Amino acid sequence: MKITVFTGNQPRHIGLIHKLAAISDEVYAVQECSTLFTGIVQDSVYNKSPVMQKYFEHVSAAQHRLFGDVTFTPRNARTLSLQSGDVTRLMPELLQEAFQSDYYIVFGASYVRPPLVDRLIEKRAVNIHMGVSPYFRGSSCNFWAIHDGYPELVGATIHLLSRGLDSGDMLFHAFPTPAEYEPFDLGMKAVEVAHTALCMHIAQGTLYAREPVKQDRSLEIRYSRHSDFNDAMAEAYLEKLPDKKQIGNALANNQSKHLLLRPVYA
Repeated sequence: MKITVFTGNQPRHIGLIHKLAAISDEVYAVQECSTLFTGIVQDSVYNKSPVMQKYFEHVSAAQHRLFGDVTFTPRNARTLSLQSGDVTRLMPELLQEAFQSDYYIVFGASYVRPPLVDRLIEKRAVNIHMGVSPYFRGSSCNFWAIHDGYPELVGATIHLLSRGLDSGDMLFHAFPTPAEYEPFDLGMKAVEVAHTALCMHIAQGTLYAREPVKQDRSLEIRYSRHSDFNDAMAEAYLEKLPDKKQIGNALANNQSKHLLLRPVYA
């Protein structure tokens, strides 16, 4: 079995490559690279500032606890490294070898535009959206779920790739097992669960076993953009972090509050 994945270069992205490599003969990994030192180094999305440095220190610490440090990819993974944003400009012909796979995954890549997205749609590519659609769509959805008072909606949606951002028909949701988590650990745990659930379905041959479900846009709580998360927002969030008990109580009541699709917990 061969798997092609479009992803990033952070430990959580490399972690997915390792998991996919463990269940397949060969992985083609197209990696878009960004700084490992967000807040310290200016990049195309986040400011270089003391508050961003402080915020992303929390993110990095949680990521390290769940995924470790950056590592080399496994021996059965072939990588193509690009600058962040370059995947949107790739022509499918440049990836001919990678389009001979059995499964196609998008996780943490920049917005994929035509003609590449159309080729991936033909291949029934799936996107790991770190957010629970249709409630939270766009950028940094799990941050906004906690910010808006919905920690029970910190999770992931595995859906078919489409031209619209996070709008494809859904296959299932994935969530951390209810427990008491620090906010940043909850977000990273959701990533780990999404990887585990996706790889389980691929290994069992059940990823496409059930009919995809269209998203009900009337249930949307927030559509967020990169520009919505700025220094002032990060600072305010850090000053009012929910405690572990609040989060634990919200997660325990998850199923009774919201319509979830074939949820996987881990």
